[in-house]
Amino acid sequence: MDDGRKHRSLRQLPAVHELAADLGVPHRLAVRAARQAIEERREALRRGEADAAAEPAGGLRARAHELAAQLGRPSLRRVLNATGVIVHTNLGRAPLPDAARAALADVARGYSNLEFDLQRGQRGSRHNHVESLLCELTGAQAAMVVNNGAAAVLLAVAALAGPGRAVLVSRGQLIEIGGGFRIPEVIGQSGARLVEVGTSNRTRLHDYRQALETEGAAVAAILRVHQSNFRAVGFVEEVAVGPLCELGVPVIDDVGSGVLHASPELRDEPAIADSVAAGAALVCASGDKLLGGPQAGLLVGRAEAVAAARAHPLARALRIDKLSLAALEATLRLYRDPAQARIQIPVLAMLTASAQELDERAARLRELIGGEAAELVRASARVGGGALPLLELEGPAVALSSHLPAERLAEALRRGEPAVIARIHDGRVLLDPRTLSDDELPAAADAARRALEAAGDAG
Repeated sequence: MDDGRKHRSLRQLPAVHELAADLGVPHRLAVRAARQAIEERREALRRGEADAAAEPAGGLRARAHELAAQLGRPSLRRVLNATGVIVHTNLGRAPLPDAARAALADVARGYSNLEFDLQRGQRGSRHNHVESLLCELTGAQAAMVVNNGAAAVLLAVAALAGPGRAVLVSRGQLIEIGGGFRIPEVIGQSGARLVEVGTSNRTRLHDYRQALETEGAAVAAILRVHQSNFRAVGFVEEVAVGPLCELGVPVIDDVGSGVLHASPELRDEPAIADSVAAGAALVCASGDKLLGGPQAGLLVGRAEAVAAARAHPLARALRIDKLSLAALEATLRLYRDPAQARIQIPVLAMLTASAQELDERAARLRELIGGEAAELVRASARVGGGALPLLELEGPAVALSSHLPAERLAEALRRGEPAVIARIHDGRVLLDPRTLSDDELPAAADAARRALEAAGDAG
């Protein structure tokens, strides 16, 4: 396009207020959509990629309507997880059980007795709503919850150690988890002093004893950290929580994923109750990983240690909100019947799904999609969320074939409504039925058909 035509096309662009007036949406949204649509067209004209004279009638208005619809959607919204990663951190980790969703909605409807004792008619503690449940399920003397697992570790170290006191940690446990959360920095933020023990691959009980002799009364606690998101194999050694508790120093055991009862699938993850029984002063765990509840940080253990954590100034800054607390209580109540918990808590149900169940779900998804572009294949799912990193969950998946690159097809699924998050393996888009519930299959299939039809691949 020559400069003269380019300038004429630019002058023909409507004013923002004129285009916004035609959109039929709230004024602020209309102005934002109109401005973005006009700016897109202006940039295309400047690059010579568009011509106002050749543009279909209403093209700019249609684009503004499309942008208004996109901008009008909530930013945080539900997606369908077809990745096969059960505890997917980027997708909100654990989906909540029905009971937790109902409890959350009930509390959100109005006021609640969050910090009010209905029996005595006076102020109460928000921790009381889950403390007895956590003690019942873990054998702990006392318990409290904060807003996430990292907060639980920070509060535990700050409460039991504090400024200038020493905390012993094995060099093999000076780990970093998601978001740059590093154990040395947590200890530094608490004001305590880190004392490294042993080597990166082997730490023995003798190493802890030697550090205790060297540091003497300055040692306030031993911090033991589970290697949640990786495993060291080969010539390695670490000390179990039991022998550490016999050294006479309070032990903080960060067990990571929040396993409340033993099962074959979870045998490589430490159970909270085992650390409590071993004598740990405080056991820290997340609520939204293998426990299967909302984001929360659990602290359970000895009464005096929990009391110290509750009394610390950080406790208020890190406290859990009422909605998460309602969902957590409802999730914990399900654990009173372990057999029902495995059925009703989605994370446990996905983890323990039978081969027959997965095969039937995959076949139904393939049938709902239809055509020749969907094929049953074998694949491996994962737990995710920094839990059981070596465990591969073999099972079926539905592979989508398209003349489009896999990345483009995955993008089309991602941009749909509802958004479907798939994974790409060997150049093909896979939909894994392990992380899709039965009632999500029709919506996932509809989304896949729309994406394939748009690409011209539907059979």
